[in-house]
Order: sequence, then structure tokens, then C-alpha cells
Amino acid sequence: MSDDIQQDQVDRFGMADDPLSILRRLESANLSLSEMLVETLHAVRTHLGMDVAFISEFRGGSRIFRYLDGNFVPLQLEVGACDPLDDSYCQRVLDGRLPELIQDAATLPEALAMPVTKALPVGAHLSVPLRFSDGRLYGTFCCFSTTPDNSLNERDLNTLRLFADFAGRLLERHALNEIRYAETLTRIRSVLEQRAYSVVYQPIVHLVENRIVGHEALARFSAQPQRTPDKWFAEAGLVGLQQELEVALIEAALHDFDQLPADSYLSLNVSPETILAGALDTVLADQPLARLMLEVTEHASVQDYSQLAEALEPLRSKGLRLAVDDAGAGYASFRHILKLKPDVIKLDSSLIRNVDSDTGCRALAAALIRFAEETGCKVVAEGVETQEELAMLRRLEVNKAQGYLLGRPMPLHHGLAMSRQA
Repeated sequence: MSDDIQQDQVDRFGMADDPLSILRRLESANLSLSEMLVETLHAVRTHLGMDVAFISEFRGGSRIFRYLDGNFVPLQLEVGACDPLDDSYCQRVLDGRLPELIQDAATLPEALAMPVTKALPVGAHLSVPLRFSDGRLYGTFCCFSTTPDNSLNERDLNTLRLFADFAGRLLERHALNEIRYAETLTRIRSVLEQRAYSVVYQPIVHLVENRIVGHEALARFSAQPQRTPDKWFAEAGLVGLQQELEVALIEAALHDFDQLPADSYLSLNVSPETILAGALDTVLADQPLARLMLEVTEHASVQDYSQLAEALEPLRSKGLRLAVDDAGAGYASFRHILKLKPDVIKLDSSLIRNVDSDTGCRALAAALIRFAEETGCKVVAEGVETQEELAMLRRLEVNKAQGYLLGRPMPLHHGLAMSRQA
């Protein structure tokens, strides 16, 4: 191997040309699939002193060049180019007409019979099949030079196999991810098309006045697999459909809005991404914004609070209220509160659970309550399940709460009927 090639490898990998060291470094590198495979090709090509290295995929009788590294002039190779598989070295290596290791193609009658051998020309050539763990053939991992190399030996071929196995694992993982992505996309689209979702409403109770002052709209899904709504929204986000799913649920929640008492409000859950996309402008048009509240969860990541505040300002100026949900569940909720200046802080159920007996939860809840008083925010306690928790919240001067003790989430007409009976 020339000094220039070795230095190039050191520059790109920060180490000498030991194949296992290179693969370990590649595996831990923060690279995309394409970058990692090109680096793999570059490593094996420079290690073996070849002109070109490539990964090809076999599909429909064609050989498609998926990843390339090397000197392509005057070879005119490019990613995505294809040629007939039957005319290739790859096919002849697979069916045994050519060996996996060729030191000099001009010495093999089968190679000389191929026009490409003289046209390129092909001198030295190494090729091994790329197979997935189930035995399925993906294509080949190849490298070649335009001049012969009689120094190539079985050790070099084993080195190529080592890099090919690594590339095969990456490609198989990518193929599986693509399958999972397609399945997820189909599942979420099916939920949207079949409207396999519904909305239930949980009452928000004023503890001093002992009356229902609002409802939180909560999503429910009837599709398989059975799981919590946050899992459905997270999966929708993976395939770029979270915004569409959120808007669909908000529209469903607003469908029965006129059945709510005129002196109560409706609270809607929404992600920062949906707000920033401007998707709410249409769905909330002509709605009585003074009776609506948006809840931004603590678990939602916000990259730019100024943009989010700017997107919300036209709606808030018309009376829409903003709540930070799950406050106290983690550090992000405090940033949400400080940056977004919400109208309502909703104390997370993890704080309320055993607030009567857990001094840590009680101290943090009390601190958030005092903060709300200082900043003019209202407080709603979530997840109230016992009389002892409710009694402690009264002592802490929390006026509004929701939870199974005060009312379970249910379809609106059931909830209103029970409210009238109560």
C-alpha cells in the first residue's frame, strides 16, 4: 500500500489500516447509512490498493450501483446506474464461472470473453455476495483495479468478506427499518381513513365552588394494537402524520363543543410542531376562542420558544388560553412555563399521587402553586384519585382539579348526564 493511500486512511479514520479497528470506529461513528457504507468502501479500497469499490443490488435481472467509492474517470460509474446482471462479473462470480479473487483478468478466458474486461480495462477484481441473515441475496460487494495485482491473496479476500459482512448487516437493518416504516405508515393512514379514534371528556372541577368549569378532550383509539394514545401519536410522528392525527382529534373534540355548558371551557392537547405548522388556524376558525384552552405537554420538545410564542400570539390575543401540561414531571416543563408564560399550569399526576404523604411531591407542588400565584397563572391538579389527595390540595389552596375521584373520562353525553345527576 502506498504512503499516500495509508495517510488518506489515517486522515479519514484517525488510525492505521487495521480492518477491525476501522470497522469498530465506523460502527461507533455518527454517520448516515450512506456515509457509513461509502466510508466502508473507501476503507477496503484503500486497504487493498484498488481503483474502485462498490455495492450493487440485484433487482429484476439488473445490477444497480447503490454505493460507490474511487476513481470513476473514465469509468463513468454513478450511483443509481444499472446494467444487465447477465453481462456482469458479479453474476459470473455468483454462478462460479469466475473466482471471487482475480489477480489478472486477462489470464482468464471467461473474463476475456466479456467486452468490459478490455473496455475499462479490468485488471484485478474481487467480489463476494451480500446476503442477509435469512439467506436472501441482496447483491455483491466488489472492488477492482484497471491493472493486474499478483500480490492479492486469500487474506485479502477474507478482508473483503469482513467489510462485506459489516455492510450486509447495515443494509439488512436498513431494509428492516424500511419495512417497519411502511407498516407504521399503513397503520396510521388506516386509523385516519377509518376514523378509528374517538374523544372522551374528563371534567375539570372547581373545588371551592364545587362545580364543573371545563373538560379536557382526550383521545382514544379502537385500532390494533391496543395501547395508550401517546404511543399512537408518537408512532404517527415517526411517519410524519402526527400533525394530521392531532388535527383530526381536535376536529372530533370540537364536533360536540356546543353541547357543553356555556360557562365552561374545553381543553385541547396539541404538540408544538402542530402549532408551528399553522394547522390550528383553520380548525379553530369561527370557534369561541375564549372558551378554548390549548395544552402543550412537558414531554414535547421545543427548539425555538420565540417562534412558538409568535405562532400562538394571534390566537391568544383573541382569548385563547394556554396551559403547560404535566408540570413537575421533568425539567422541560419549567422551561415551558418560563418561556411561554401560560395562563394555566397543570400539575402532573406524578406530583399529585400521594401528595398527602410524600413530602417531596408536596414541596414541589407547593412551590409551583406559589410560582403561579406570583405570575398570575391558574393551577389545575391532574390525577386526583383519593380523598386524602384532595384534602391536601385544598390545604395547598389549589382551586381546580381533575382525576378519577372527580370524574372519569367518558363520551360527552354520558358525562353531561352524570353531571346533571350530581
